[in-house]
Amino acid sequence: MKKIIEIKGMSCSHCEARANKALNAIEGVEAKVNLKKNNAVLTLDREVDEKVIADALEEVALELVSISDKKGLFG
Repeated sequence: MKKIIEIKGMSCSHCEARANKALNAIEGVEAKVNLKKNNAVLTLDREVDEKVIADALEEVALELVSISDKKGLFG
């Protein structure tokens, strides 16, 4: 399953890298962070609690704004 998360607090490529590292460290998550869109597409191979994602971002001084299901042809 795929989710799109909006991230608050990214302002540079270093922030993007921190978010990418934090999200990919969560078991069952493959993340692709996009600085320009202030979001990330998560591919999950299991159910992951929203709090786990929020906590991972908080650890690197970023904030989870929202999570939504990725829909569409390639979702």
